Amino acid sequence: MGIFDFIKGELLEIIEWTDDSRDVLSFRYPDEDHAIKNGAQLIVRESQIAQFLYLGQFGDTFTPGKYSLTTDNIPILTTLKGWKYGFESPFKADLYYVNTRQFTGNKWGTSNPIMMRDEDLGLVRARSFGTYDFHIINPKLFLGEVAGSDHNFRLDEFSETMRSRVVSVFSDALASSGLPILDVATRYTELGDALLPLINPVMQGKYGLEFTSFIVENVSVPPEVEAAFDKKSSMKAIGDMNEYVKFQMAEGMAQGGGGAGGMATEMAVGLAIAQQMMNQQGGGLFGGAAPGGAAAAGVGGTIGMLADILTPAQVAQSLGVTEPDVLSIIETGELKAKKIGTAYRIQRSALEAYLAG
Repeated sequence: MGIFDFIKGELLEIIEWTDDSRDVLSFRYPDEDHAIKNGAQLIVRESQIAQFLYLGQFGDTFTPGKYSLTTDNIPILTTLKGWKYGFESPFKADLYYVNTRQFTGNKWGTSNPIMMRDEDLGLVRARSFGTYDFHIINPKLFLGEVAGSDHNFRLDEFSETMRSRVVSVFSDALASSGLPILDVATRYTELGDALLPLINPVMQGKYGLEFTSFIVENVSVPPEVEAAFDKKSSMKAIGDMNEYVKFQMAEGMAQGGGGAGGMATEMAVGLAIAQQMMNQQGGGLFGGAAPGGAAAAGVGGTIGMLADILTPAQVAQSLGVTEPDVLSIIETGELKAKKIGTAYRIQRSALEAYLAG
């Protein structure tokens, strides 16, 4: 092989990246100590961007097309190399191809619980996971902050590198959205769409990426918080407590009333029937004399009195005011009450007298 053949073999005349793999984000062109010939042909295909790098500084960027590498076509690189009058000789520079197509179905998730501040629950530990789609919009920023000098930067490396960063951005975006944790589970689709405008400015500004979709598939809280949710839902489902008690008594009677549970049910039914009989026979609600002898009057009076002793909280609920308001009128003497230790108890007759006055 002659000297000219050897020199020609050391020069790159056609530069292109034809790899059709679906998981490569950036690729450093393997120059293998070859110099780029002046006038060499650079081919950049669709969904590719070619980025020159010289001595740690970014040079020219080429979008899809075919280019002849001359002084006129690479002005930034020419400036970096200090050729004031152009050049005719071969030159050395690093060249990276960046894949700009959309990468879909990438998974994200919290390896450890994240702390969230919720208006209803205070500080809550939550785990979350989902998927996202993205593409590269700023090759220089992406190469500098994510891929680095990796010769063949693949999707699995990207996922490992970005996992904690995505979770961090998600946590900040969710916190700034102010969405209650109780509403998150019913609004996953809306949540992902709402978080995109909050996530993208960070991803674009820090890493040269743009998320085209961000999907939240699950947000879970500790088991004890879930149990609290269940109890709260159960209380709402019960609704009217009086109706619930009646239903429970009827269920107990239908099951035969056996055992301690049956005895309690029978006692509750007996008390309710006695109270109803007293009302019908004119013995007031608060233990007035009832026909049928002293024993009946004594039992009926005791049942009525115990049933008609109210707490300040019950009075407040029935009047639609706050408990401090009730305590205030008790202390001023407007509402008669009996103080037992540090607590007050009010007879219904005293409440009716206060309202009548």
